[in-house]
Amino acid sequence: MRESDSGRWSAAIAVLAAGAIVAGCSKGPGADSRDGHRDTTADARAALEAPRTDSVHGSLTGTLPGPVVGAIPAGADHGAKPGEWTMPGRDYVNSRYSPLGEINTSNVAHLKVATSMSAGVLNGMEGQPLVIGTTMYVVTPFPNVLVAVDLTKPGGALKWKYEPNPDPRSVGIACCDVVNRGAVYADGKIIYSLLDAETVAVDAATGKQVWRTKVGDINRGETFTSAPMVVGDNVFVGNAGGELGVRGYIAALDLKTGAVKWRAYSTGSDADVKIGSDFHPFYAKDQGKDLGEKTWGGDQWKLGGGTTWGWISYDPETKLIFYATGNPGVWNPDLRPGDNKWSITLFARDPETGNAKWAYQFVAHDAWDYDEIMENILVDMPFNGKTRKLLVHPGRTGFAYTFDRETGELLAANTFQPTNWASAVDLKTGKPLEDPTKRTHQGTVTRDICPSSTGAKDQQPSAFSPRTGLVYIPAHNVCMDYEGVEANYIAGTPYLGASVKMYPGPGGYRGELVAWDPIKAQKLCGVKEDLPLWSGVLATAGDVVFYGTMDGWFKAIDARTCAELWKMKVASGVIGNPIAYTGPDGKEYIAVYSGIGGWMGAVAFPDISTDDPYTALGVAGAVPDLKMKTAPGGVLYVFTL
Repeated sequence: MRESDSGRWSAAIAVLAAGAIVAGCSKGPGADSRDGHRDTTADARAALEAPRTDSVHGSLTGTLPGPVVGAIPAGADHGAKPGEWTMPGRDYVNSRYSPLGEINTSNVAHLKVATSMSAGVLNGMEGQPLVIGTTMYVVTPFPNVLVAVDLTKPGGALKWKYEPNPDPRSVGIACCDVVNRGAVYADGKIIYSLLDAETVAVDAATGKQVWRTKVGDINRGETFTSAPMVVGDNVFVGNAGGELGVRGYIAALDLKTGAVKWRAYSTGSDADVKIGSDFHPFYAKDQGKDLGEKTWGGDQWKLGGGTTWGWISYDPETKLIFYATGNPGVWNPDLRPGDNKWSITLFARDPETGNAKWAYQFVAHDAWDYDEIMENILVDMPFNGKTRKLLVHPGRTGFAYTFDRETGELLAANTFQPTNWASAVDLKTGKPLEDPTKRTHQGTVTRDICPSSTGAKDQQPSAFSPRTGLVYIPAHNVCMDYEGVEANYIAGTPYLGASVKMYPGPGGYRGELVAWDPIKAQKLCGVKEDLPLWSGVLATAGDVVFYGTMDGWFKAIDARTCAELWKMKVASGVIGNPIAYTGPDGKEYIAVYSGIGGWMGAVAFPDISTDDPYTALGVAGAVPDLKMKTAPGGVLYVFTL
């Protein structure tokens, strides 16, 4: 948006694009749709189908009849109003569940665009807006502009704009597009991170900067792309840069001043990792002293990756934060012998001290770039006849994991997409049962590894509905060939060590929205898509699940049957995360970003060639047709009945 925009965002995008949107609108069941099809069973439908209302507009906060089979922990919303969206995942536990029910399965086919607003950027629009009271807050990709929109004005009027002007050198350092995954609201402030490894707090009412803290160093290759989380007086942030020899960490900043209170590294000594006498991993494989150094060989842990560029959850019941770390530094596994702890590890920590309480390493000595920075959804559900405090982690490895979040015990794990690097996970030892022929090495091309380095899913977050007890996972079906190569470390430059080519996985589809039962560890139903799913998911009390596709379809499906109920073609591919909120008029609205980008989505950029399947760390081979299906363009869409 230009300074000359006279204080108002555009109420609609260009006429040509608007015409395309209207022409692309589709309503009604989509089992036979061109770009996706439903995969379900009659017995699943019978077991979960609930009575439907007949009203067109329904009730604002009412929900459809039907059983409630799961629970979001008490206090998870931190007192936020049902119609607000104040945290990245709406609540502490990253449920991405809205208790609003005006838009439901009986009327979602009437959904229409209420307004659309240009973000003024052409890079990938990941993340989600916030809504507090009658104001919406939007963070753009680099240059990370924060905009406050007055929802009481027709079309949405600009209240203020904050321009942080981050260091432009960070653009050349960032891996996989210059995205930003959003902000968090707390103590009257909008808090978010900048690409140049700084975190800022902005007064939500005035747009004035309250504090600004340099947490990382771009000269070492660090960038910040993830959304912060606030618990009490602590702001939690994590770094990115695992492909540049960065040493990962999570840091706690003071909510009032921005000062760094503590920092817990992913590699190094127990003191650096903040492991002490109160650290009690459930499995023997994760027990021992100074494993963050001893399992690396030499000083490789100093370049060990394990970055923390994903999502952070907080449990108000156990009073612990949960997050997982990324891939070990340098993709060539032969250059870092050992288990490489604590890369690809789920941590439970005390938010006040940072001390680790338990940890679980998903994969020892990763050989595939299986970051596990994905969301950890905290729910209370019956397991084997007893209600337990659970943590559900849909993994990049292809496995969806269900843990006891109090102890770190793995209760269930199974694959949700084609996976062949391992056949199962041993619940007694916590170790995957690997296929040794899929292990990668230097100088050897290991072929047909599923999933690829993009995983069976990447950072795009799932949603959980307590009404169905299901987790809705945006999944990928992509495989790869992988060869370890020599790599030399130079600070602030790529430190990769692998040659990778990706391609579509088995089954004739590249993506799927999976409705996953975390107790039975099995898929109930799903919607297969032509392209990998790179958007987040929203579940609502109206038993509707929303998500978007890389070729620009925004869709609504039935939360119980996966039947398609509505879809609309938007201007660019959807890699953002939908939200639901209540407008000043009392109506329910759905908002989502459109704007292709991110790692795989960057293939749509004009300067990315698809002639070589190894381009962009291999993703060009997986989606060589993406340029023909979408184009860059950042737009916020808002829908209502």
